[in-house]
Amino acid sequence: MVDYHEANSQLQQSNHGDYMQPEEDWDRDLLLDPAWERQQRKTFTAWCNSHLRKAGTQIEVIEEDFRDGLKLMLLLEVISGERLPKPERGKMRVHKINNVNKALDFIASKGVKLVSIGAEEIVDGNVKMTLGMIWTIILRFAIQDISVEETSAKEGLLLWCQRKTAPYKNVNVQNFHISWKDGLAFNALIHRHRPELIDYDKLRKDDPLTNLNNAFEVAETHLDIPKMLDAEDIVGTLRPDEKAIMTYVSCYYHAFSGAQKAETAANRICKVLAVNQENEHLMEDYEKLASDLLEWIRQTKPWLENREPEKTMQAMQQKLEDFRDYRRVHKPPKVQEKCQLEINFNTLQTKLRLSNRPAFMPSEGKMVSDINNAWQGLEQAEKGYEEWLLNEIRRLERLDHLAEKFRQKATIHEDWTKDKEAMLTQKDYETATLADIKALLKKHEAFESDLAAHQDRVEQIAAIAQELNDLDYFDSPNVNARCQTICDHWDTLGSLTQSRRDALERTEKLQETIDQLYLEYAKRAAPFNNWMEGAMEDLQDMFIVHTTEEIQGLIAAHEQFKATLPDADKEREAILGIHNEMMKIAQSYNIKLSGVNPYTSITSQSINDKWDKVQQFVPARDQALQAEFNKQQSNEHLREQFANKANVVGPWIQTKMQEIGRISIEMHGTLEDQLNQLKQYESSIINYKPNIEKLEQDHQLIQEALIFDNKHTNYTMEHIRVGWEQLLTTIARTINEIENQILTRDAKGISQDQLNEFRSSFNHFDKDHTGKLGPEEFKACLISLGYDVGNDQQGEAEFARIMSIVAPNNTEEVSFQAFIDFMSRETTDTDTAEQVMASFKILAGDKSYITAEELRRELPPDQAEYCIARMAPYRGPDAVPGALDYMSFSTALYGESDL
Repeated sequence: MVDYHEANSQLQQSNHGDYMQPEEDWDRDLLLDPAWERQQRKTFTAWCNSHLRKAGTQIEVIEEDFRDGLKLMLLLEVISGERLPKPERGKMRVHKINNVNKALDFIASKGVKLVSIGAEEIVDGNVKMTLGMIWTIILRFAIQDISVEETSAKEGLLLWCQRKTAPYKNVNVQNFHISWKDGLAFNALIHRHRPELIDYDKLRKDDPLTNLNNAFEVAETHLDIPKMLDAEDIVGTLRPDEKAIMTYVSCYYHAFSGAQKAETAANRICKVLAVNQENEHLMEDYEKLASDLLEWIRQTKPWLENREPEKTMQAMQQKLEDFRDYRRVHKPPKVQEKCQLEINFNTLQTKLRLSNRPAFMPSEGKMVSDINNAWQGLEQAEKGYEEWLLNEIRRLERLDHLAEKFRQKATIHEDWTKDKEAMLTQKDYETATLADIKALLKKHEAFESDLAAHQDRVEQIAAIAQELNDLDYFDSPNVNARCQTICDHWDTLGSLTQSRRDALERTEKLQETIDQLYLEYAKRAAPFNNWMEGAMEDLQDMFIVHTTEEIQGLIAAHEQFKATLPDADKEREAILGIHNEMMKIAQSYNIKLSGVNPYTSITSQSINDKWDKVQQFVPARDQALQAEFNKQQSNEHLREQFANKANVVGPWIQTKMQEIGRISIEMHGTLEDQLNQLKQYESSIINYKPNIEKLEQDHQLIQEALIFDNKHTNYTMEHIRVGWEQLLTTIARTINEIENQILTRDAKGISQDQLNEFRSSFNHFDKDHTGKLGPEEFKACLISLGYDVGNDQQGEAEFARIMSIVAPNNTEEVSFQAFIDFMSRETTDTDTAEQVMASFKILAGDKSYITAEELRRELPPDQAEYCIARMAPYRGPDAVPGALDYMSFSTALYGESDL
């Protein structure tokens, strides 16, 4: 005897469905409910006929037509595909019992424990036992083999329904009774697999009869699923019969199971192709970004290498301003692009490793190392360009100062030499008296003294002109011409002076009378006059200084000069006293003077006038020196202001660089926690940027003030900029490493505990905290994780194999990312070329080739065209026109290692 309820209970318990337990008791209580019995009769009868019609027969009344056992045995042969023992054709009760027992024995041979169901009850037409037997057959042959995500039977069927109807509104499948009353779940199953058969949006939840009839009619007409229930029976029952619903739904499952396999195979191929397409997009993006960056460097570097000097300070200042714009505006985005390029390259390589793809090799000249080399060349040119600009500005500043000094001294000299040639060439001594001759001779001696005093100025003019030539002054030809004119004229004056002296000395014997007072006046007035002219020249002389010490030196020299003024004033009064004495003697002796000193052109009035000018120039010089002193104090303040900030920002950047290295080793928690911690740390660094900008502003003020040195700090703005860029790049790279570890963990299915264990082992043997392990450190780490890499021959061979994986470029150092990649390959599994090949074989219907039509039918349009464009024609013996080789395509996706 087979117990129908116990068989049902055993099957449900084998599926571990906790929700089934209370329903079992309800089934026992309501088994004989008339509505349920009517639903089971219709459903089970339709289910049996759906199989019996394959043998050309059917049943009308389920408890009557199975009594002789003949159609029961035929049903089992159809659904199992096996032959049962030959039935007995007699019409006696014993023959019927024997036939039913043969059917029950076959059911029992399939692993179903029959309790409480006997052949006699079936032969007698017992409705309860007949329905129980048919339910047992349905469970065994229609439901038990259903499997979804390692679940089976009832739970698997329910999970399949939930998955398929999840996207549909008003559908919530939780069981096999009331969840199906409104008919939407049946329609959703059909629409999910055959959307062209049902307009789901027109169905209403409040019209269950229409919904149920629509689903049943469509299933019978288009899906070859017989109508097993009436819509009125389901709607009119408080709780539809679960077994009837399960039987009906199982037919839907089997009708769509073939489409499910194709969908699974298509999903696998879509997944692999999506990864390949994404990687190709990343490669294209890298190539474009690398090309753009290299092109920008190629265009910018010649500009930085151009050393063609400008002729004016204004033009060089404009070059400096253009360079500042390059530093502030043009370069920072390119620094970010370079950093992003490295991040994209590392992310792409990580994704390729995770998907078992060959490593990405950029086009020639576009490797990260090539870009770094080009960038270093750019920065070297940039550094040299800035130094050249500053040196050129200093040179032009020096040239402007020298040129102005040359013009000033040349003008003074030319003013002095004016009419001197005419004076030296006149023949006045030929008609002069002896006294006049002697006077002319003395006057000439004074002139020679004056001429000798001006020799130093001429040498200064020549020295300045030579220095302007050495410094490549743009107006050197005019300077040289003027200097040559002055020198030639000076030589002429020397020759004329000597000629006049010779003439005077020839007539000196005839001229002996001389006015000693005039002579003494002339001798003392000339040096004093030269001293006043030199003093006026010095008081008006331009000066250029760069420090407060230099201006203080000029101020001290000026104070020393002022200290000599009282003595100079005494000398002036003494010279004027000589003049007054001459006038007194002339009045006393009634001597008629010519009104001019025969020995000098320097009058007392000119001495007083020049003395007055000296007195005026002294306070003006005081003001000029004080203004320059104030300017140098302001410059010193700018130096100190910049130094105070630079001495804070520089150590801060160095400290942050050290902290990043320490944090990357000492961080704990999940990778997401570490990533959040690093991003918060990155935010704190970015928030520090206003301090860098303030320092840039101070640096600009210093450059505008033409301050070229700063003794208060060892940090230059270039040091700060390079450190800041390195800090941003380092934190970005550290964050990228954590993101790549997350990608590795998620793609490889590594747990957080495993990742923490890997990190702990790695850090334990990273004694010097460099973030990398040497060969011996890495070997010790592997031994601690259970790898046999000892000192014997086999262990050394295994260690060499592992090192070739984690350090393929013979770097002799193993990074944590390489360590994680190795451990993930050792502990997880990924898609392989064989799996992708098997998926294509399913889509191809077990053929050795696939056609474009099959790809377009089973895959999304973009991925189908992707495969068609890349698959080679199939050349096998069974090839047909248009056949494509999916096998070589599958191996090519994973590189030569899988061939």
